Amino acid sequence: MEAISEKNQIKIGNVIINSRVSLAPLAGITDFVLRQLIREYSSTCLLTTEMISSEALVQRPDCNITFTNEKEAPAAFQIEGHKPELMAKSAKILEQKASIIDINMGCPINKIVKGNDGCSLMKNPELAKDIVLAVKEAVNIPITCKFRLGWSQDTKNFVEFAQMLQEAGVSAVTVHGRTRSQMYAGNADWAEIAKLKGEIDIPYFANGDVISPQSAKECLEISKADGVAIGRAAMGDLSLISRIEKYLKEGVLIPEPNLKEKISMLKKHLDFQIAFRGEETGIKFFRKFYPCYIRNIRGGGEYRHKLVTELNYQNITAILDEILQNADNE
Repeated sequence: MEAISEKNQIKIGNVIINSRVSLAPLAGITDFVLRQLIREYSSTCLLTTEMISSEALVQRPDCNITFTNEKEAPAAFQIEGHKPELMAKSAKILEQKASIIDINMGCPINKIVKGNDGCSLMKNPELAKDIVLAVKEAVNIPITCKFRLGWSQDTKNFVEFAQMLQEAGVSAVTVHGRTRSQMYAGNADWAEIAKLKGEIDIPYFANGDVISPQSAKECLEISKADGVAIGRAAMGDLSLISRIEKYLKEGVLIPEPNLKEKISMLKKHLDFQIAFRGEETGIKFFRKFYPCYIRNIRGGGEYRHKLVTELNYQNITAILDEILQNADNE
């Protein structure tokens, strides 16, 4: 099996990424803990923080959502908002921590777009441009943007939007292969993303429905992108990004972790959350991850219900041990 390309290095401004894979930003998901655990498997991928509100950050510059350490680099810190001056201030706050500042122009969630943030900026390219120009003037590190194909099927403007962002000074973009109106329904349109090829001179990452090394390769071939951004699929498989990198660089396909390995990852992830947030808060925060780690197992629904309603750490580990024991007896 041949690797897809000899190109396994992406230059984003003056930052060199020795990988064609990035961790996409997910609100409430790609926190310090998840990023640190993925970094243990991959030393080269680009990590991206969860979405950080520019208004909240300016009010509380020391909030724990911005916590990082030297192991994370290269890391992009993603900010969201629609006020150029606040976006610039928040970028300046993060400049010493970040390798790259990423601007969210793709979040489709109602509470974000109703505030004129996220994907709503695709309906207001001039404001989007003003935000980029303000952030670029404020910091001396590269700026990237993440957005969608457009607001709706009838208003796909991602090519023109990317060209405008490049002109404003953005060093790379990530495109999710759906419109805002689609939210996360249907399939990501990798072929549509390929229309960017030759239309911009900066690198672009394709995002959406990449769930395996094989689908990453297929996405790159179809989208003609420089790299892929992995989001939801990484929630229950800390090794996924590193396995994709191995496949793209060497053509080596490492098997997906088995149930025992996934439970081990789950326990480590949970323990790190507890160490970072405290036991009760860490356990509550982790509830969203259980379904990702134990999907497609016999009795999964019953186990998920037990886990998401349990606050006692010893009881949680007992349930996880039961899952493994029952799997061994099948």
